[in-house]
This record gives sequence, structure tokens and C-alpha cells, in this order.
Amino acid sequence: MIKLNNATIHKYKCIESDQSFDVDNKITVLVGMNESGKTSLLEAIAKTNYFEADNKFEFNTTHDYPRKEKKRMEKSGLRAKAITCHFTIDEVLLEKIDKDVGAKVFTKKEFSKTYYYDGKSNVSGICVDFKKFIENKTKALAISSKALNEKLEKVSNKEELDKIIAGYSEEKIVSGLKSLDKYFVNSYKWGDVLGEYIYRTYISPNLPKFLYYDEYYALPSRICIEELQKSELNEADLKTAKALFDLAEIDTDELVSSNDFEDFKAELEATQANITEELFAFWSTNQNLDIQFDIDKVEEKDPQNNLRIVKHVLDIRVRNNRTKVSLPLKNRSKGFNWFFSFLVWFKKIQEDKNSNYIILLDEPGLNLHAAAQADLLDFIEHLSGEYQIIYTTHSPFMVDSKHLERVRTVLETENGSIVSTSIQEKDPKTLFPLQAALGYDIAQNLYISKNNLLVEGVSDLIYLQVMSGILQNDKRIGLNEDITIVPVGGMEKVASFVSLLRGNNLNIACLLDSSIDTSSKSRLDNLIREKLIHKKKILFFDEFIDNANEADIEDLFQKEEYLTYFNEAFHEHNDIILEDLNKEIDRIILQINKYLNIERFNHYRPSNILAFSQATAQNFSKETLDRFEKVFVDVNQLFEEKN
Repeated sequence: MIKLNNATIHKYKCIESDQSFDVDNKITVLVGMNESGKTSLLEAIAKTNYFEADNKFEFNTTHDYPRKEKKRMEKSGLRAKAITCHFTIDEVLLEKIDKDVGAKVFTKKEFSKTYYYDGKSNVSGICVDFKKFIENKTKALAISSKALNEKLEKVSNKEELDKIIAGYSEEKIVSGLKSLDKYFVNSYKWGDVLGEYIYRTYISPNLPKFLYYDEYYALPSRICIEELQKSELNEADLKTAKALFDLAEIDTDELVSSNDFEDFKAELEATQANITEELFAFWSTNQNLDIQFDIDKVEEKDPQNNLRIVKHVLDIRVRNNRTKVSLPLKNRSKGFNWFFSFLVWFKKIQEDKNSNYIILLDEPGLNLHAAAQADLLDFIEHLSGEYQIIYTTHSPFMVDSKHLERVRTVLETENGSIVSTSIQEKDPKTLFPLQAALGYDIAQNLYISKNNLLVEGVSDLIYLQVMSGILQNDKRIGLNEDITIVPVGGMEKVASFVSLLRGNNLNIACLLDSSIDTSSKSRLDNLIREKLIHKKKILFFDEFIDNANEADIEDLFQKEEYLTYFNEAFHEHNDIILEDLNKEIDRIILQINKYLNIERFNHYRPSNILAFSQATAQNFSKETLDRFEKVFVDVNQLFEEKN
């Protein structure tokens, strides 16, 4: 198998400058606002090697090249590049190449392919060791080198090369290969021939094909079968309908000429049963639905010549087994229609066991309820076991908060759309789905977790989760797995959350900044007085730092360690060093505010850098690790005691 590991879009619609992003081995999520350019990224990738012949998925300078640069490009006379894809060859295919061509002849498993607007492409990175190839062919011994060299200079293809080498007998072989070195000065000439052969024979047939799917491919409720007989289908929904008939292995010509549709309906229903079984394995919203097919004849009058026309129509209905009511497919929820239609479209490529596919989904499940989008995420995760998947979204419910490393953000700017990793993006509107995904994940767990630790913000959540994992990996104490961290959105909301959670008979504790304002302190005191929470269940960060009167969670780190993540998160500021900070101020947050002469910076950004840093215990001082471990020891103890 060959996997896509990076895509660089050069010029395509709203993408006006090179935009490169890494592609995850399983799932890549492109997050951005509407019209940010997410669809353009998918389209550009799909057009490199679409899974079937389709004019819509071919590069076209009129429709695809950035309009304001089109004239300049045409006058330049240069070939216009659309996209460069970077691929990695897996070990199975590499072993096959080694077996057929010779061990260690093909020397590099990464290569790239650039696609141009004129329909042509160029491959680079196919590296071969031609000397090793000769060595393998001659059983690691040298031949009459000068004579061989003269013949090799005339080689134009691999077959001629094999004939030359086969003409040398072992009796003519002399020991040592060193004498051949000077004759390999121009080995790139026939090395290119061999590289081209390897590419055409082994790599090109295994390049991944791309399946693109969006809401326009949804199945219609009624399908005129005569329309499916056209050699070219322009409507996306008809292509999906044609895929349904292909899956059922139904010849539309035969169906149209038949008067008995029972056999055809049986084939369709057998196919439907297979698709529905997979659908309901991941569709938990309503398990009482059945798909029903009916084929009938419809008579119409042709207004031009007043002749009677007979059309054959496939009617797709969805029946609710509880209410005993059936409705046309289009009258069911758009979310259900999307799910069912995608499975039909997907099954078309799933039947092809001889090809490698990458699935491109544009805004999948846009009309699904949040809980159904969670089902769709599970389904996508399931598919990623066999297929690489790239999908776009602006929904926080389509972002898996456990895998933010898969996210790439897309933002429209004055210079065209730009792509970056999620941790580099600074636009708050673009980042919102990621932040909301964390919040939703928390909300989903509020009422199913018995033990809840309330903190003020999302950055507290990230720091605690990351440091707990680091400590546990270092065989030290982290946060118990049965404790859910709940960021409440600020100190002023702590009291409200305590009341809310307490009303659901849940165990709660608080871990808070010690710089508490008078109003919030008064509300907490009231909760303690009313015995809604015990005083010892409220911890403050200054309790874990020697000689500190006030502290935030950031103060648990050694100051130089926190500055490392701050500087990486805020490239718009010059790097801050320890000597820049006012030593008369205890809290590093206030020290940074003072130095930058600002009221507040975004605390989330440094925590997000840490979350993606893959840091280990070796990245932190003993003091930092000890402080966090003490926090987790005390918090765990709170929940081991009765409230």
C-alpha cells in the first residue's frame, strides 16, 4: 500500500500561494469557517487520481486556477502546477520490489508527484542504486567491465538491460567490483531507465485513488431508470443511484425491457440489507427504520409530439416499524439520507479489492444531531482501519478532542486561503470548533462521571491532563482515571457549577487560582456555610508552592519552563527570558502582563503548545514534577474520602 503523507497545493481557486499540510496516517480533519477554502483542498487532492472517469474531477485552468492570476500565468508560458503529493511506500510493496528487482536496489520509500493543469504529471524521488542492481544480477561479482559499460550506454529499457546481463557467463566473471567504479560515472542515465521501470510496474498501479463525497451525492427518493442509461451522468445524485444498481448487479437495459420486477427488487433489497446492517451498527439515533424499494412504470405524455412515454422508476421509501408509517427517502431526516447514501457510494469502492483508496468527505454529517455526529465519528474511526480519511468540518461535534493532533486549520486571508496545524492558528473564529470540542467532551461527561474536579478554564484542564499522563508514564502518581476535570469558564461560575453538580448527587472538588475576587469568594463561602461543599474540598494552587501567597496553575511550572511554551505560542512577541520578569511579582501570568504592558493574554495558547509537544518527564525539572504530583495525590485523596 502507498500512503499520502503530505499535500502541497500550489495554485487552486482560493489557494493563491503554496499551502502544505501533513496528512495523518489514519484521519486528517480540516477545520475552518464556511468559505475558508476547505472544499478547495479536498477537490485539488481528489483531482490527482479520482477513482473513476469524471470530467468534474480534472484540472481546468478556466475553473480552477486563481482568477486574478490566470492572465499572468498564461502570458508567462510556464506550465502551471496544481498540487504536489508526497507519498510513502509500505514495507509490503518494498519487499515485493526487492524480491523482483533486487535487494536494496530501490533505495528510498518516499517520493512525490506533481500534477499540472495541462493534465501531465512529474514524479521525483524515485531513487535506485544501479550499481547494486548490476551487482545483484551478476551475483555480486564483476564482469569484463569496459565491454559491459559500452553495452549499457546503449540501453533504453529494462528488457534490453536484462538481455545484456544474461549474456555474461560465470566463466567470464572476475573477482571484485572496484574496477567498475570509474565506469559508473554516468550511471544515472540507465539508473533513470530502471527507476522509470520500477515506477510504472510497481508504484503507479498502487497509487491511491480518491473517493470524494459531499451532500450532493445523496440518493433521490425517486429515480428514473432511463436516466441511468445515459453514458454520462451529470447529476451527483444520479451517480449514487447508478452505484446502487451496480452494487445490486442489475442491468438497467434488462430491467427496462422487463415486465416483472420481482427479481430486480430482490437484488436491490439484498444489497440494501447489507448496507443497512452496516448503517445501524453505527446509527444509534433510531433503530426502527427500514429501507423499502419498489419499481413501477409511469406513463407520461410527450408535449411535443403527443406520444405516450413509459418510464421505469425506482421508489425508495423509509418505513418506521414503530409507527408503521413509510415516507419517501427525501422526507426523512437529511442526516439519515446522508448516512445511507454515503454507504451506497462507499460500497462502490469497497467492492474493489485490487485498489488502494483514500476517502475525502466534505462536511460529513452536517445535518446530523450532535449525538449522531458522534456515531459518525465512530464510523470514520472504524473505516480508518483500512482507509486514510480526510474530511472537512466546522462543527465542534465532528472534532475528536482526544485526537487534536489530526486537525489542520484553514483560514481565508487577503492573500488567499492558508492551512496550518491547529496549534499555530491564532484566529479565534477558526479555533472555536476545537475549543468547543473540548467543552462538548466535558459536557458529555458531566452527568456520567461520579467524581468531578472543577477548574476555572480549558487551559487548566489541558495542563492537568498532560502532566498527569507524563507522571504516570514516569511511574509516578497522576490523576485517578475515575475523576473528570470540568472547566467551568471562570471563577465567577464555580459556585453555580457546584450547585448544579451537587444537585445530581455527584462528588465534587475544586482546584482554583488563589487570586479569587471578593464576589466569588463570598459565593464560595455561602456554599460552604450551606454545606453544599466542604471547605477541605476546595484547593488552591498556592498550597502546592513554597512561600507563595497567590498562584495560578502556570506557577506550578518552573518559570523558565513556562516561558518556553509561552514564547512558542506567541511568535508576535519577542521571546521573553527569565531576566525580563519583575521578581517582585509572584505570579508569572502577572509578570508577563507587566512586561508586555497588557491586561491579559490568551492562556489557552501555551497549554495547547504543551498538549501537542509530546513532552516527557525529561522535559521538566524535579520541582515541577513534584508539585504536580503533590496536586494529584491530594486531589485523589479528596475523592477517596466521603463527601
